[in-house]
Amino acid sequence: MRNIIRSLAFLLPAILITGCGPHNGGTSSGGAPSGGTSSNAGAGGKMITVYLLPKKKGLAYFSSCDDGAQQAAKELGDVNLIYDGPTDGAPEKAASLIETWTLKGADAIAVSPNDPSVLAPAMKAAQSKGVHVLTWDADGQKDAREFFVNQATSEQIGDALVDAMAKDLGQPVGKVAIVTATLTAANQNEWIAAMKERLKKYPQMQLIAIKPCNEDQSVAFQVTQDLMKAYPDLKGVFGISSVAFPGAAEAVKQAGKSGQVLVTGLSTPNNMKPYVLDGTVKSVILWNTQDLGYLTVFAAEALATGKLKPGAATFHVGRLGDKKIQGDNILLGNILVFTKDNIGKYNF
Repeated sequence: MRNIIRSLAFLLPAILITGCGPHNGGTSSGGAPSGGTSSNAGAGGKMITVYLLPKKKGLAYFSSCDDGAQQAAKELGDVNLIYDGPTDGAPEKAASLIETWTLKGADAIAVSPNDPSVLAPAMKAAQSKGVHVLTWDADGQKDAREFFVNQATSEQIGDALVDAMAKDLGQPVGKVAIVTATLTAANQNEWIAAMKERLKKYPQMQLIAIKPCNEDQSVAFQVTQDLMKAYPDLKGVFGISSVAFPGAAEAVKQAGKSGQVLVTGLSTPNNMKPYVLDGTVKSVILWNTQDLGYLTVFAAEALATGKLKPGAATFHVGRLGDKKIQGDNILLGNILVFTKDNIGKYNF
């Protein structure tokens, strides 16, 4: 009997340790959370649950960002990453997801807000519950998040777009229009403001219209068709979202106006390769979307573990090295221009 008691005393601590559950939404015997990345806890033994919310799930742009985010989660080793969002881009659905994730005990939520005013209450409520909230790709209300993971400054993006159009036109003369995602997208409104400022450098380029496509490529196609009918002397179209750009390019191509109406904008190289190769598009402006997702998850993990605090000037991000922090903006800071000469080198 005495030997049995000794054996039980020896085994009890091991049984208790084995029975301990994971932290906040971590992996269990059922595996990783739906849509998430399962990994072993880091040196501290604590798993961090990070939710990544795109404006609209299913777009190639955001899927590419998710690829980089998953790489970061795997590399860090202490992150359970869940990527999800509304497939129709509805901000009310995005706000509902934030509320659900807060109740589940999220450590950090990274939000690309489609409509900052709609998402702000849910983001603030999450903060009040101790959840670290940051924005990425598009900013929201500043008091509803701690940091914004910014692909580039609005000035860099606006300047690159306008300069590309001026170069592609040969002579920067004529009427141009902008097809944006939505009229409530804060980042795109900031880009438009920067574009208007840069257009002052080219006084003979006249901005005649700004039209939304509601993040729908077919709507962007129709809007561009309507613009060409309303302005027969239209010289250029800026498509400043990942679906506005290919939609506008397809409209120009089908109208038989490739080379007559220039199209430039922001989208992934894979989306735009056919239009670059057939001459409808000469320049594609973007940043490395995988790096943006990668940077966002590193920032979320650092916030949740206390490694990143307000006032920091730089932030070390794995394979990306040190990234600058400008105020409360963490800058990816690399604008890429894809042309017929280099677009084949990229695959995202």
